[in-house]
Amino acid sequence: MSDLNVLVLKTILAGLAGYLLGSINTSIIVGKIMGVDIRKKGSGNAGATNTLRTLGKKAAIIVALGDVLKGIIACTAGMLLTGNVENAGNPGLMAGGTCAVVGHNWPLYFGFRGGKGIFTSLAVVMMMDWRIGLILLGIFIIIVALTRYVSLGSVIASLLFPFTAAIKPFSHPPLFLVFAAVIAVLAVVRHSSNIVRLLKGTENKLSFHKK
Repeated sequence: MSDLNVLVLKTILAGLAGYLLGSINTSIIVGKIMGVDIRKKGSGNAGATNTLRTLGKKAAIIVALGDVLKGIIACTAGMLLTGNVENAGNPGLMAGGTCAVVGHNWPLYFGFRGGKGIFTSLAVVMMMDWRIGLILLGIFIIIVALTRYVSLGSVIASLLFPFTAAIKPFSHPPLFLVFAAVIAVLAVVRHSSNIVRLLKGTENKLSFHKK
């Protein structure tokens, strides 16, 4: 088997491992422990924001940490599988991380009904390039602070990822930009209903009080 075939196989394995890790949806697990199906409460989204609104701050912090941790683990496992490739970056890291986001959004263990993957995406972006991650996190925080719309901050920050990665001083290789674009598209797809509500002016604003 050629070196390229081995690399492709390892990258696929990294993606599979990332998907299985991402499918461990923390908000659903925390909700079940507390006797609640988070997907039947609030917005119905299995993520940290709906957990905050429905179950409170402590539960939301646990969920956010879990979402970040699985993104880091998925990227690390993929990174160790493939290593860096000249003029391409680390395909295992990128595949593992991106597939962890897919797993969070459409979890194998929970009927493919998951969250929107923003905290997991943040962890993956940080692992891919922490400098870009900090920039996008800053943009997200500013937008949410000004508007109190988490969805708006999430979508704009995600869309900026591939564009930021393409310009100087970052100028990442094409494979990096492909994975960055996939992560951006995943965020937009999962926030499609939020985008409609934003346009109609009916989107829920961030609140730190449990309903």
